[in-house]
Amino acid sequence: MSRIDIVHFNETFQNQMDLNLLFFGMEECLSGHAWGPGLRDCYIIHYVHEGSGRFRIDDRTYELTRGHGFLIPPETLVYYEADAQCPWTYSWIGFRGLHAKSLLQRANLFPASPVFYSNSPVFEAFYDDLARARSERGGDVLIQSILYRVMAELIACSPPDLATEKKTSYPKEVYVRKAIEWIESSYSQKISVMDIARSVGLDRTYLSGLFKAQFGVSLQTFLLEYRMNRAVELLRNPDLSVSDVSRSVGYTDPFLFSKMFKKVIGQSPRASRKRKENQAYPK
Repeated sequence: MSRIDIVHFNETFQNQMDLNLLFFGMEECLSGHAWGPGLRDCYIIHYVHEGSGRFRIDDRTYELTRGHGFLIPPETLVYYEADAQCPWTYSWIGFRGLHAKSLLQRANLFPASPVFYSNSPVFEAFYDDLARARSERGGDVLIQSILYRVMAELIACSPPDLATEKKTSYPKEVYVRKAIEWIESSYSQKISVMDIARSVGLDRTYLSGLFKAQFGVSLQTFLLEYRMNRAVELLRNPDLSVSDVSRSVGYTDPFLFSKMFKKVIGQSPRASRKRKENQAYPK
């Protein structure tokens, strides 16, 4: 007999937070129960309590049993099914947030490496812990602590970080991809080329050379252009001042931001905003 419990959170829990739990659930799957192929719009972690099944992402298939878990990244085509003879029971959590991607990177979980293994009681109990927390006073805070505890366990059970491995054992494109993912999750903070290089365990000059070879620009220029292109998108929001946009892309000095924006985009932030408004509302 199949058992399924799914809990979704209402708008009270949907604020823009560093890490934001959207839903959680547990299911005792029937033989051959499957989902997909399809896309999700947030991060979802599944943990297998009993039984076995298969998880497919891109062109790779993983055979998983008790103690295994898998990550479903947003907007990535996946398929998973329970084994016909010994169907799995699993729990899951769905989440997003400003730091979701960077925390998963620390756990070495990304589309090219989406599977982990752990016998930690944290994974065995997170569904029950979250279910109890919902009815407790201050439950929203407790729920956040449980989610962070799960992330901490993911990091703890992950293989050694790239920084501790020989650089020659990883393709160059892996370092570039991880650096870009780190930029995407951290560009709004005051980060430097050194911080990016340290996050992937490479010398900054070497990493910049990889970017130059792949994109034709240095790592510093890539970061600058990423921030300014993100700023162009933010300027479309009339509720944000230029200073607000400046801080949102990692610049505490709005004058420096305007200077760099004009260098990359070719006009000032205000001129860019006005041009976009004229395009949206032709006279």
